[in-house]
Amino acid sequence: MGQLEGKTAVVTGGGTGIGLATAVRLAAEGAHVFITGRRKAELDAAVEAIGPDRATAVAGDVTDLADLDRLYEAVRARGRGLDVVFANAATASLVPLEQITEEQYDQIFGVNVRGVLFTVQKALPLLNDGASVILNASTAGDNGAEAFSLYAASKAAVRSFARGWANELKGRGIRVNAVSPGPVDTPGIKNLFGAQDSSDVRTKLAGDTAIGRMGRPEEVAAVVAFLASGQSSFVLGANWYVDGGENQI
Repeated sequence: MGQLEGKTAVVTGGGTGIGLATAVRLAAEGAHVFITGRRKAELDAAVEAIGPDRATAVAGDVTDLADLDRLYEAVRARGRGLDVVFANAATASLVPLEQITEEQYDQIFGVNVRGVLFTVQKALPLLNDGASVILNASTAGDNGAEAFSLYAASKAAVRSFARGWANELKGRGIRVNAVSPGPVDTPGIKNLFGAQDSSDVRTKLAGDTAIGRMGRPEEVAAVVAFLASGQSSFVLGANWYVDGGENQI
C-alpha cells in the first residue's frame, strides 16, 4: 500500500515535465490524481499512461477562474475532498530588463503568481484537514540569472506565498511548503531556448550544478511525494531545493 492510498490530489501543469512525473508518482503512491493543463492531447496521453482508474484530466488554464472552478467541481463530484495540491503550472521567458513588455509581464505573473494564488484559494473549501499544499518555486528566485529577472521575481513571490499560507492554514493542520528545482531536463528547456540551442544549453546548465548534471523530473516528483505524505508531518513553510547543489555549495 502506498503512502497516499485513498487520497485525492490535484496537479496543475500535469501533462508534461515535472507535473506529469509528479502525477505518475502520486498515483503510484495510491492517490487519485486530477491533472489540468491547456493541452488536452497531452493530458489524455498522461491519463492513458497513469491509468483512468488513477487519473482524471480536466483541460483548462490556471489564469482562467472559470477553468479552475470546473477543475474543482470535478474533484467535488468525486466526493472525497482534496488531500494534496501541487501548484506546478508555470511559464518562463528570457528577456532583459530594457526589453520587458507589458504583455510579457502579464503572461508570466498571470500564470506563475495569479495562477498559483487562485489554484490554492479555490481549493480551500475542498481541502481536508491535514492536507498538503506544495508550490513549485525555483532556484531562479534566488540566483539573479541574467535576462531572467521577470521569471525569478514571479518565483520569489511563490516562495513568499508558501510562508504566508503556511501560517494562515496551520490551524486546519494544512501544511504548505515549496520546492525549488534547479535545472531539470524537461520539454520546457526546448521551448525556452529553442531546439537548435537546447543541447548547448543543457551542457551549460549541467555545469552549473555541483553534481555535474541536470535533474530528472522524477527526482523532483519524489520530493513532492514526500511533502504530500505523512512522512513530512513536521515540515511547514519550508522551501526544498532539488537543484543538484546549484544554489547550495
